[in-house]
Amino acid sequence: MPQGTRPERVGQEIRHELSALLTREVSDPGIGFITLTRVQVSPDLQMVRIFYTELGDEKAKRETAKALQRATPFLRRQIGARVRLRRVPELRFEFDQGVEHQARVEQILLELQAEREARGEGAPDPDPATPGQETSPEPGAATTTPDKTSGD
Repeated sequence: MPQGTRPERVGQEIRHELSALLTREVSDPGIGFITLTRVQVSPDLQMVRIFYTELGDEKAKRETAKALQRATPFLRRQIGARVRLRRVPELRFEFDQGVEHQARVEQILLELQAEREARGEGAPDPDPATPGQETSPEPGAATTTPDKTSGD
């Protein structure tokens, strides 16, 4: 069952307000340089999951998670004052692992490409059996040509 557009619109508005709040109003040093990647709002508008990414090691990620947990009540009050809703939704911050997984897959692909180039393999050749293309015979292979007879 599709959610409709209202949860999406509310999510975008909350994301916009949270971005502004985190950059201007929250002064917790534990919150590092984070990026809000996406926001999921429940169909009843009571729960908001905010996905974020951060550059840094595991310790920095743990510190940021704790700092966001500490800042959640303040952020929720500010969202209640800035976004017009009957009830202020519960905010839940979650680290977005999708970006990290994507970076890991890209790194693996680059390593595979480097290994191929080191072995002298380039890009794979196009399929030789493609219609409309002639294939050249291997060196030393015998070739035959059909006899041409004139139809005079």
